[in-house]
Amino acid sequence: MISQFAAGAGKKAGEFYTPQEVSRILAEIVTLGHNRLRNVYDPPCGSGSLLIRAANIGNAVEIFGQEKNPTTYNLARMNMLLHGIKFSNFKIENGDTLEADAFGDKQFDAVVANPPFSAEWSAADKFNNDDRFSKAGRLAPRKTADYAFILHMIYHLNDGGTMACVAPHGVLFRGNAEGAIRRFLIENKNYIDAVIGLPANIFYGTSIPTCIIVMKKCRKEDDNILFIDASKEFEKVKTQNKLREEHIRKIVETYRDRKEIEKYSHCATLQEIADNDYNLNIPRYVDTFEEEEPIDIKAVMAEIKELEAKRADLDKEIEGYLRELGIVE
Repeated sequence: MISQFAAGAGKKAGEFYTPQEVSRILAEIVTLGHNRLRNVYDPPCGSGSLLIRAANIGNAVEIFGQEKNPTTYNLARMNMLLHGIKFSNFKIENGDTLEADAFGDKQFDAVVANPPFSAEWSAADKFNNDDRFSKAGRLAPRKTADYAFILHMIYHLNDGGTMACVAPHGVLFRGNAEGAIRRFLIENKNYIDAVIGLPANIFYGTSIPTCIIVMKKCRKEDDNILFIDASKEFEKVKTQNKLREEHIRKIVETYRDRKEIEKYSHCATLQEIADNDYNLNIPRYVDTFEEEEPIDIKAVMAEIKELEAKRADLDKEIEGYLRELGIVE
């Protein structure tokens, strides 16, 4: 029901609903290696559909989320109850997760989110002393809060857990404060586990291509970063691009096995990342360039001359017909 409503809700849809295919990828990634999660958390949880999917796949005991919009917050709680989740097993709070974090220093087994893309936040000076953001040394820009959400999420992730969130591609390469935060997460913390490029036009309300960033706190010093370019593999349905079962399975299995597939995935060493100045733009690591067949110029020129000769003959033949008809002298 919520999916159908989101499909017709235009730009507003992205605020409260994540397409089920993307929800499934996020949920399967954060639950890999866990038969039963103690809890799962979504800081800007919208209608709660992503939380429910992750909780179901991971057999989570408790569900936690926060939602800024009061109407959407009530929709999330209603969604929980309609899916048979006991009131005592979920805690959804109403409020701005960046400005007024409802969960303090609580940490979770799995963190999933589809935050609003490049939203504004206050970036107030007080956050320089906030444990969620202060260690990175810089605050996310006021007009693009993407890294504020990412740092908030990793702060609430426990040491053995997995975090996966959707983000615009700009977080992979933008410089200044965002570049400094990205370098901190890679060089100082080694938290980034994978970057997955998704097709354009799969989210309601926006056609921009997006990516999934996967993070863990338990990575080893020599662990690589997996890049997956899944942007070309989808099915077009009317005006929307859709991920089908085979596309989802390929993404999840490639991530799980950390497979290198030509023109699809690559495991980049941290040295490779450093050599690229901590730029995570996917084309730097996954070459999807398709070489065109070489053109035989001589053969093309010969064909053109042959066609021109045929055209000259046809022109003479047509001129003869026109004379017979008395149209030309």
